[in-house]
Amino acid sequence: MRFCMDWSSVTFDWNRARAFLVTAEEGSLSAAARALGMTQPTLGRQVDALEAELGVALFERAGRGLVLTPAGLDLLDHVRTMGEAATRFSIAAAGQTQKLEGKVSITVSEVYAALVFPPILARLRREEPGIEIDIIATSTTRDLRRREADIAVRNFRPTEPDLIARKLRDTPARLYATPGYLARIGNPATPHELSRAEFISIDRTGALIDGLNTMGLNLTERNFPIFTDNYLVMWEYVKQGLGIGILDAYIGDAELAVVRALPDLEPLSFPIWLVSHRDLTTSRRIRRVFDLLAEELGKAP
Repeated sequence: MRFCMDWSSVTFDWNRARAFLVTAEEGSLSAAARALGMTQPTLGRQVDALEAELGVALFERAGRGLVLTPAGLDLLDHVRTMGEAATRFSIAAAGQTQKLEGKVSITVSEVYAALVFPPILARLRREEPGIEIDIIATSTTRDLRRREADIAVRNFRPTEPDLIARKLRDTPARLYATPGYLARIGNPATPHELSRAEFISIDRTGALIDGLNTMGLNLTERNFPIFTDNYLVMWEYVKQGLGIGILDAYIGDAELAVVRALPDLEPLSFPIWLVSHRDLTTSRRIRRVFDLLAEELGKAP
């Protein structure tokens, strides 16, 4: 028996439902507006309109944030299911596109976006002028399953079954500092002597300290008085003589303002993975960008 849907009973606007969903997940109108790329007043009007349309209050204000009402909490799972279905539809539709034109978004760390990507993007613009590139420069992992980006450059292998990944290569990471900074701490010649150095931290998990200590450095958290989650900021601090930093050796060795700290020390090694949603790779333009990135990033400089 065929089920007949009463479409006339579905009257609310999906854009308003999406505004409710993102606001609920982000916890405030300002954060939701940033996530959706719209102004806060516009987003607020969409949420207000949905509340008026449904005849229920969805949020209560709590300081600068918002808290779901019981009605909003009851409706959230339903609209979240709608959002997941809309995302799947969007990904499937994007995967059908065979034109070599349109936007492709790439999420990549700030330092790679600034120092590695320019010649790659120049080649892409020469060869595929119809493709527009949106670079999301961040060290925060974006969710490819929710279309927060089309392609990701990562240093770890994804585990989600609906993502595809290609390991491009392993790359060495070395310690760098300015000659002036190394002179101030006595030009250390052994790993143990670096215990009197200060490092610029880019990791709160302790994994970096553990990795360096396996190389005989004998460091503690006191050796990391400055933290930033932005690799490009960390690199600038190193170049300004604030301490020692660790970075891809192909980038570090090309920078004239710094030298290797302990040049003979074995480098740490980390992988470079290129990742995309499985459905998106059937899109001709996304596949073209994916393959070009794989070719260029796969080269050892």
